[in-house]
Amino acid sequence: MSHRTLPQPPRRSTHRTGAPPPATATVTSGPPAAHQPHSPEQPPSADHLLSTDEPPSADHPLSTAEPPSAEGPLSAVGPLPAAGELPSAGKPPSAAEPLSIWPGSAAPLGHDDLAVGGVPLTEIADRFGTPAYVLDEAEVRHRCRAYLRAFPDADVFYAAKAFLCRAMVHWVREEGLGLDVCSAGELELAVTSGFPPARIVLHGNAKSPADLRAALRLGVGRIVIDSTSEIARLAAAVPAGSRQKVLIRVVPGIAAGGHAKIRTGTDDQKFGLSLADGSAQHAITRVLSQPRLELVGLHCHLGSQITTVKPYLSAVRRLIGLLARIQEQHGITLPELDLGGGHGVAYRPGEPTLDLASLGGRLRAELAGGCAAAGLPVPRLAVEPGRAIAGPAGVVLYRVLSVKRTGTHTFVAVDGGMSDNPRPALYGVRYAPRLIGRRTTAAPESVTVVGRHCEAGDVLAADVRLPGDIRPGDLLAVPVAGAYHLSMASGYNLVGRPPVVAVAEGHARLLVRRESLADIQERDIGL
Repeated sequence: MSHRTLPQPPRRSTHRTGAPPPATATVTSGPPAAHQPHSPEQPPSADHLLSTDEPPSADHPLSTAEPPSAEGPLSAVGPLPAAGELPSAGKPPSAAEPLSIWPGSAAPLGHDDLAVGGVPLTEIADRFGTPAYVLDEAEVRHRCRAYLRAFPDADVFYAAKAFLCRAMVHWVREEGLGLDVCSAGELELAVTSGFPPARIVLHGNAKSPADLRAALRLGVGRIVIDSTSEIARLAAAVPAGSRQKVLIRVVPGIAAGGHAKIRTGTDDQKFGLSLADGSAQHAITRVLSQPRLELVGLHCHLGSQITTVKPYLSAVRRLIGLLARIQEQHGITLPELDLGGGHGVAYRPGEPTLDLASLGGRLRAELAGGCAAAGLPVPRLAVEPGRAIAGPAGVVLYRVLSVKRTGTHTFVAVDGGMSDNPRPALYGVRYAPRLIGRRTTAAPESVTVVGRHCEAGDVLAADVRLPGDIRPGDLLAVPVAGAYHLSMASGYNLVGRPPVVAVAEGHARLLVRRESLADIQERDIGL
């Protein structure tokens, strides 16, 4: 079987100016500017490879094979300039500096405002209202390019579940990435927005019949098998005379991720097929018996907010062992290996991030060395970043509604909350909000920023430092808000979901409008 190469669309160059935008930047409604592997005489057995989980030793010939790079961690220094583009003017912020977690275009405007993409955030709040999400197009594009540089000769699929809209589909396609979707809804939005279905991968632990029908009707490139019950159902739905390419999602038994609720590489959870109990091997045998399914590779996703390379290297070793066993038992060589995403970003200055350049170099080295030792050709690698592309490109704006001092606590209530960002309530995530829009000399105090909803757990940022004179009407901006905010939004208290505003080169435009009361009422047909 030959290695595949996804068709690449034409690339558009988006120039990024090096100097911060002038304070007179205005909001407009116009569009944005736009191997031969080495085979030893006695390779290790497949069973040995399946159980190996030690990191490579210091004297391993491939253990330090990383591409030379001065870029460092992706989210520690903001966006990385593409070849031929100018870096941002001035000294990049260190990981502990206040703007280190903001989009690379973020620039102070005097002492009371901040611009992103050349547009003052106060002007965005005035024009579009609050809450509002701001998405920096240049930051999204730079992060896409950073992945393509870190993973040459690999497939990079943007994980749509982090955030998806028609503009995001357009940007990802232009930058040459594929797309990873989890439902017929995400798939239909992508395809009707012009994304080539052959460059789409469908995931999901419980795909509905509608999901599978849409995937087959639209011609997705890959479907990831997540359970044995899915195999016969999918095979029966494939039209006669055709074959659907599939991957098997393997659970390698590796604990990694920032919270127990986002760790998916361990046994005894809902995703994938276990390597330890033989479920993965059984599923592989069943897929190979289906003439309408073509098994092209293995898939693995360990979890989210992973900030070290080691878990990925462990997964590679275990999956190479499984590839070797498949070759021994079935006489086939699978040409693809998808390692998922979960690449961690910092939500507050000084937090750890995943070093993208190190990840790319060490993964390729581990894969090449392991396959050479097992006598296997190196499969084509794929990764699926979502948060690491969309998260740091987004900022959310809130207006303070009330300030309540009770006992030793000060609660700052804003006009959004868990309906537009449930992550703090789900995972205890902590953010770093910033006061913008007015000057103050008040000393900072510890406060808790809460939402407007009827839940004690509706907390957006606990124990953060804000000026002691914070008051109703103030504007707060929260960075790293581009992923798993609006995509997880709910209709709680019927407040309506916020809009999404794109900024680029001093211009702002509406991508997704605010959900109105009329929108909500139109769905209710009970009378």
